[in-house]
Amino acid sequence: MLAAALPGLAAAVTGWTAVGSDRARPLDESQGLATIVRPSGATICYTGVATVDPGQAAQGRNRVGDPGAAQGWYVESYRRDDRGAKLFRVQAPDGTQTDYRLALEPGEASNNSFAAVSPDARRLVAGEWGTMNRLLVHPMPDAAFTDPAQNLPYASAIRLDHQVRDVQGCDFLTATRLMCASDDPDGSLFGTTKPLLQIDLDGPLSGSDVTGHVTSLGRLPLQSRELRGRGECDSTLRVIVMSPGACIAFDGKTWRYQQR
Repeated sequence: MLAAALPGLAAAVTGWTAVGSDRARPLDESQGLATIVRPSGATICYTGVATVDPGQAAQGRNRVGDPGAAQGWYVESYRRDDRGAKLFRVQAPDGTQTDYRLALEPGEASNNSFAAVSPDARRLVAGEWGTMNRLLVHPMPDAAFTDPAQNLPYASAIRLDHQVRDVQGCDFLTATRLMCASDDPDGSLFGTTKPLLQIDLDGPLSGSDVTGHVTSLGRLPLQSRELRGRGECDSTLRVIVMSPGACIAFDGKTWRYQQR
């Protein structure tokens, strides 16, 4: 049933065609992926339970979300369960690594589900769990904000014209379009569970809030976990999906999509 069901579901996403899939390892590929493009070549980096840095785990940060990349920069998003500071681990194009901490704003959820780097690498978009009408925008650590001893500030928001729920990952397709995977188990917001969402901004990110128009492109295959949008090296949209319940330990796929 799994083999029969997945191809049909994968093809149902509006505007995108499934062109193949690879097995996703549950421990180190279950949370997300990012394509890093540097002069030395392109590298796809994955995150999962087994990729949590032991030093961060000792400080209470027990989960790393969907990473982001652009212009040779790579960012991982860490969270804790006690409403302590979030953390973004940033790797510069030259390979140097710096940690930036972010104290929660009033009303900000403690989740740090993903990091999405704007195409110009000047802004960092992050997401909260639950039912939300915004995405958070910060100056890009190490590029637009360079003091790791200071709290990474909240800069602005993407104000969504439609609520979203349980967004696991987002990536920029262009400066004004994001693709996001939702793990929504309810289905009441868009008439389907696990939708692939397209968010069109009314302008490129700057220091002010922008409006994001949300469109559901249909249900992702099986249980959507994370999404990494178009890689910088090609026009492929990759979506990691993990099976529900106990099956997550044995079954997962990275679906590859291309625009029709």
